[in-house]
Amino acid sequence: MPADPHEFYARALAAADEDGRLPRSQITDWDIFPFETEGLRVAPLHAPVLPEAARYGTGGVGCDACESTSGVVWQDEHWLLVTTRPSGAPLRLMLVSRGHVDFPGLPDERAAELGLLLVHVVRAIEALPNIARAHIARWGDGGEHLHTWFFARPEGIRQMFGTVMPIWDDLMPPVPVDERDADAVAVATALVASYGGEVAS
Repeated sequence: MPADPHEFYARALAAADEDGRLPRSQITDWDIFPFETEGLRVAPLHAPVLPEAARYGTGGVGCDACESTSGVVWQDEHWLLVTTRPSGAPLRLMLVSRGHVDFPGLPDERAAELGLLLVHVVRAIEALPNIARAHIARWGDGGEHLHTWFFARPEGIRQMFGTVMPIWDDLMPPVPVDERDADAVAVATALVASYGGEVAS
């Protein structure tokens, strides 16, 4: 059984210095780490705050994903593929469920669709010119509505490998909107051909 949050915190704090800072991890030594490490310090560890605050859109109330249809590039009866605000990745997309549900409440039939869609979206992104990989991410701490992220990694840029890709996405200058939109439509068109649904107008 996972430790009580206060026990977990106490165990971590025992490894910290007098200011509550944990030692730097191996990630700071990776050649893909996006920051110079001289003077880099880990932030002090904060004690747990319980109960946690409700996530945005809890129960579907005030849920942006339920209320907004902006950025939709592909859709079917149960799913939407959307662009987000301009970002530094060549393409960043988000797959969201039409119905207000999160991963634990996803019916098995929708879960099977999700698995297929993840594969088909990755194939479509990786078929774009100059794209080496499509990274998939699911955090879900901000909003209750099911959403999965896709980050297109440009070919040959080793620093954007793996888990640091979302940080580089935030650091890089935004890709021009017309370029992003053209690539998103290309992905949507490929998705229609391989999976079904329709390109959103």
